Amino acid sequence: MEHFIGIDAGGWLDKVIVLVVAVAIALVIQRVVVRLMHKVLDASNLPSASLFINIVRAVIWALVLLSVMRPVFGVDPAGFVAALGVVSIAVSLGMQDTISNIIGGISLMLSKSVQPGDYITVGGVTGEVTDVNWRSTTVLMRGGAEEVIPNSVLSKTALTRITPWSVGYCGVPIAVVPGANLDAVARECCEVAARELADLLDPAFETDVVFSAFSAYGTQGEIRLHVKPDVVFSTAQDRLARALSGRPWLASAL
Repeated sequence: MEHFIGIDAGGWLDKVIVLVVAVAIALVIQRVVVRLMHKVLDASNLPSASLFINIVRAVIWALVLLSVMRPVFGVDPAGFVAALGVVSIAVSLGMQDTISNIIGGISLMLSKSVQPGDYITVGGVTGEVTDVNWRSTTVLMRGGAEEVIPNSVLSKTALTRITPWSVGYCGVPIAVVPGANLDAVARECCEVAARELADLLDPAFETDVVFSAFSAYGTQGEIRLHVKPDVVFSTAQDRLARALSGRPWLASAL
């Protein structure tokens, strides 16, 4: 390719001009494409949209580099691409996990299967998704601990999306002596919970009691609480158990 956009690339000045023109054209194309992508991605509310924009930028500059290699640097682009392919294979073998995470991250972002603010359970980890980036997904668990899950793992593992009702659900099992008035017991449990756990309960949901089985000790039931996001389940369970301890309707053994 002895000429580039009509300019002889024989001298160094011509090569500089070719390079400057190529860079200028690339900047214009990049600005137009990036602006268009920003509009499309912002409208789609895609998390980490900058990742896709950076990929497009990299592609644009890679094409510019290939176009000026022969006229400016005297290098055959075909040979360069072939050599780059060999190097890429070697690098990819050593970065399989990283590449898998990147592909998994792009898949998650495009499908929107997991987004910041979602509550999920995956691989024994339950919590709120706080960040989805090109390598990993961060989940904030109840109690403040953060779990960073590689996207390659997340894309291959069964995921459960938790409903708002289940996010703060916290059960306290009880056993009621035979012959007790279950309606009165349920009412008392709800009143005690409302009084003792006023600062812990989520006001969006009501506390209730369900009875589901019988045993040698009496009727088995559960007090169903819904606590705020920053409350550890065991804190609410312990406080309510202490408040109900010694009630005459409680079975002597659980």
